[in-house]
This record gives sequence, C-alpha cells and structure tokens, in this order.
Amino acid sequence: METIALKAETRKTKGNSPARALRREGMVPAILYGPRTEPSMLTLKAYDLELVMKKGGLGRTVFSLVVDEGTTSRPVMIKEMQRHPLNKAVLHVDLYEVSMDRKIRVRVPVIVTGKAVGVENGGVLQIIRRELEVYCLPNEIPDNVTIDVTSLDIGNAVHVEDISLPGNVEIPHETNFTVLTVSATRREMEAGAEAAEGEAATAEGEAKKEETTQA
Repeated sequence: METIALKAETRKTKGNSPARALRREGMVPAILYGPRTEPSMLTLKAYDLELVMKKGGLGRTVFSLVVDEGTTSRPVMIKEMQRHPLNKAVLHVDLYEVSMDRKIRVRVPVIVTGKAVGVENGGVLQIIRRELEVYCLPNEIPDNVTIDVTSLDIGNAVHVEDISLPGNVEIPHETNFTVLTVSATRREMEAGAEAAEGEAATAEGEAKKEETTQA
C-alpha cells in the first residue's frame, strides 16, 4: 500500500472568527483524535490537502501525518470533511488516528468486469450495492471489490457470500444480501407476464368447458 504524506501544523486558536482568518490565508482548520489519541487542533494547507485527496479516498485511505515538521509520523484517515455548499472549498477536516494492528471498517467501491451472458441475451445488469463495507487492517484496505460478471445469465445474481477477498479482509454482514443481478428487460418481463396471463386464461376456459361437458 502506498504511503501518502500529509503535513499539518499545531493550531492554538479556535472559534469561527480565527477559522475564517485561516481560510483566507489558504489554511484549513482540522482536529486529530482517535481511541488512543488526545484530541488536538491542527491546520492543513488547503492546496496540499486537495493534492493528497486526489491520491487517496475519503474514509478509506491511510495517510502518514507529520505535525510541525516532526521526525515521526502518525497513521490517520480523513474521517469527515466539511465543504462550502456553493464553492466546495474545504471548511474543516476530522483526522482519525488508527492503530495498524487493529482492524477497522471502511467502505470501498464495487467494480464490475466483463460483459454478462445475460446482457448479451438482452438482459440488464443491475448493480444494487455500489459500495461494500469491509473489515480489515489499515494496511490491507483494498482499492475496490472486483466482481467478474461474464458468466451471469438472466436471472442470476451475486450475493455478498459469493464474494471472496484476499488475505484477512472480510465483508461483515448479517444477511446474504444481493450485490448485483442480471434481470430481464421490462419488455421481456411484460411479455412474460402477458404470456402467463394468457396461459391462465386458457386453463380457466378449458376448466369451465370441462365442467359444462360433465354437467
């Protein structure tokens, strides 16, 4: 796993007015906390933050945090990021220090590869879960969960228990929910429903005819 560096400085002021002043200077107020970490106030350079965010995802990348140009680093994740509703500028960042020997829960995207047989036959691939929660060590977070759908025909589905991940990565779940499925097109479904109704009507007509004959 690539280590992405993130630099910060200790922040001594707090409150809305000092925070606005920091933002005008191109800085972002932040807070660092964790199960074994005393909360501390920090500032990040907005430009540097945007650069590292292009390399790693929110809530699923471990960054190497260095505070005040120190010689040691801390493994952290960006737990929450507040942005301005209009210009999308970062207003505040929550940094969460993780323990590299303790598993954490993170959400990673679902990536589909291949073209399903069912799609070739006129079906539609429906991705029901575009993200899945995984449980793993911080240095084992997968970039994504990849599912090959090539062999799926119309009516087939992939459930969470069908997915295997490398190493000690787990997908915690209580029910065997559906991740994706290949369904018939609406036209085919309607045609099938009409055919079923027609068969039912024919069967009903034959039953009435038989009753009349017996009478």
